[in-house]
Amino acid sequence: MLTGIIVYGLVNSSILLLVALGFCLTFGVSRIANFAHGAIYILFGYLMWIFLNWLKIPFLFAILLTLVLSGIFGYVAYYVAVRRVRGIVLSEVVSTFALGVGILEFFRWMGFVTYEFSLPPIKKGSLYILGFPIDYQRLIIILAAIGLVAFLYFFTHYTKLGLSFRAIAQNERTAIALGIDADRVAALSVAFGSAFASVASILVLPLGIISINSGYEALLIAIAVGIVGGLESIPGMILASLVLGFVQIVVGVYVSSAWVMVVYLLAIIVILVVMPSGLLGKFKELEERV
Repeated sequence: MLTGIIVYGLVNSSILLLVALGFCLTFGVSRIANFAHGAIYILFGYLMWIFLNWLKIPFLFAILLTLVLSGIFGYVAYYVAVRRVRGIVLSEVVSTFALGVGILEFFRWMGFVTYEFSLPPIKKGSLYILGFPIDYQRLIIILAAIGLVAFLYFFTHYTKLGLSFRAIAQNERTAIALGIDADRVAALSVAFGSAFASVASILVLPLGIISINSGYEALLIAIAVGIVGGLESIPGMILASLVLGFVQIVVGVYVSSAWVMVVYLLAIIVILVVMPSGLLGKFKELEERV
């Protein structure tokens, strides 16, 4: 039992991290709370399904095409839905949430609501870890979560674009004075967030079916992880994913699976009351924010 909790706790934590990473990255860089994040997650899950089942595109090429289109979508979405209201927090939330609801309800209107919509796993089969079976797809999810965090670290520390991300995150006015285009960086942060959301959908959705409601759930996950860990802190987000991931597994095993989703809401309430900045969300060194 303990081995199962550890293994599936790590898997669940990795899923939460993958789903929330793009949302927290966008906010950490440009302070944009992209409430269309869950819809983007589902949008490119459906798009991947269309590529594979309607257009018969080869699997690997479909993945590459999905990632590229998701980045382009995020970049364009910034200029269409966010740029004019950037800096007005409530307007940003309303604009992005409206975009997200529009995307999700469009798919509902189109009839994408049956059990036939599912993505194939990256690799079929399973193996045993400490005598406990785990499929390859879940192992890939764990490795992908670690890989994306490592990529994000090296990208923001050793590339010109990544350094401009950090500059905008630290002090936007100073960054502008030094010649950095704040709108371009903000648009790229939304693009990266969208691409990370599509990575999550490609890896996580094969564990079940593609559902409209999963888009709203993905948004709730991103908000919960961001608030618990601290929206400015990538280390905080990792810690929050681990805490929420393991708590959910324990609750599902020892209490009831019906209470698993309640964990998100209780965690948000407790953190906002006790530590409003999140576990590691205080304004510390720049490396903790990007």
